[in-house]
Amino acid sequence: MSDDVRAALALDLPVGEVRAAVQAPNPVLSARCAEVYPCSPETVRLAADLVATMNASPGCVGLAANQIGVGQRVFSLDVSEHVKTKTSHGLFVLVNPVVEHASRNEKAREGCLSVPDFTGDVKRATRLTVRGFVPGSGAEVVITTDAFEARAIQHEVDHLDGYLFLDRVAGAHAIHARQTYL
Repeated sequence: MSDDVRAALALDLPVGEVRAAVQAPNPVLSARCAEVYPCSPETVRLAADLVATMNASPGCVGLAANQIGVGQRVFSLDVSEHVKTKTSHGLFVLVNPVVEHASRNEKAREGCLSVPDFTGDVKRATRLTVRGFVPGSGAEVVITTDAFEARAIQHEVDHLDGYLFLDRVAGAHAIHARQTYL
């Protein structure tokens, strides 16, 4: 990651509030989220709440605004501690993200805070470029990534577009009961 991207992704957020996760079939999860102004105080507070909620949710590596009931195009992500991570940009929040390039599709298992009882096999790109804005500073960033981080970004952008991973599985055979580990 370049120093320019690292500097642009640096977050200066207030302490956020942990919010309850919305679960399917709540209609907010199936509606396309609205674009927002990245520098507004409301967007900065939303970003802080996303980070706080994500960090308070065991195993959660990403969270879209509609997963806490807010229909706005903002998501948080941090795959740095996940075992499948190859590339990580650390903790970041993107506002109004747009996938600019995606290639090299691969199928893998996904889960979701909004679908707590199931996982599914989803085909997604393993190389990805996404453009978005940092809350607060409004800096535009372009992130190029791969592997698990690419998958996680696509999962969150899907949320903002009104899709769950269940909408992307090949069929009922690709949906599995979530495993519980003690």
